[in-house]
Amino acid sequence: MHVTPAVVAQEYEWVRDRADVVVPLVNETRDHLGDTFGVDVAHIDGSAYRDTMAAVFADGDRAVNVAALIRLLRTLDVEGDYPGFVVDELLGRELAGMLAGDQPLRLLAEATFHVADVRTHGDESEAAGADDLDAALAAGVQTRLPGWPWQEGPSPFALEGE
Repeated sequence: MHVTPAVVAQEYEWVRDRADVVVPLVNETRDHLGDTFGVDVAHIDGSAYRDTMAAVFADGDRAVNVAALIRLLRTLDVEGDYPGFVVDELLGRELAGMLAGDQPLRLLAEATFHVADVRTHGDESEAAGADDLDAALAAGVQTRLPGWPWQEGPSPFALEGE
């Protein structure tokens, strides 16, 4: 694979156009996690998703790596699928973390990837990595965006500087 600025732009456009698939998965994942933890989590819309992708791809160093992972997952296929299970999980988890940002959001997105992944299934005509790609996009975006009660105020652990 040869990644150029044109490739990054192509993957950006592809992922932006994926809002109709990813946004419902983000909201389903937020509902599931909210029920699990007993909190209400705000839903997102297509505009918030596209704005998030714009912010991710505006950071060139992040964008080139995100675009490469997207392209890998879009094309990754393994005969019989199961033998490739580890690599598409690895790539999906890494993509979710990159989309979310720095720690602790990165780790939360990596964990959330597995929640979204078990709820996402591609069809037989798609590459094995396609459902992992959707799960990674959903996990990274849902983690990066506000909507969780714990994100609504300053951390009680922040110390005041002198």
